[in-house]
Amino acid sequence: MSPAPRKGGPSRGGRGRRKRRVYHRRKVCRFCADSNMVINYKDTRSLRYFITERGKIIPRRISGCCAKHQRALTHAIKRARTIALLPYVGMVERH
Repeated sequence: MSPAPRKGGPSRGGRGRRKRRVYHRRKVCRFCADSNMVINYKDTRSLRYFITERGKIIPRRISGCCAKHQRALTHAIKRARTIALLPYVGMVERH
C-alpha cells in the first residue's frame, strides 16, 4: 500500500509553483518618530485617528504604535470618554 498523497505540497500535480513573498512596510510609531507629538486626553482631534467610527480603540498591530505609546493612547482615550470628549459608541445607522 502506498502512502497517502500530501496536500498543499510545493509540487502539487507536477506544477511547481512558488509562493511569492509579500513584504509589508514596517509601521513606525508616530510618537517615537516625532518627539513633538504629545498624547493628551484633551486633544480629541489627534485621538480620533486611533478610534474607529464605531468608537472602538484601534489595536497596536494596526495603528503601528509601540507598546508604551499604545498604553498611553488607550489611557487618554478612556479619560476623554469619561468626561464626554469622545464617544463610547459611535453613531450606527439603521435602515
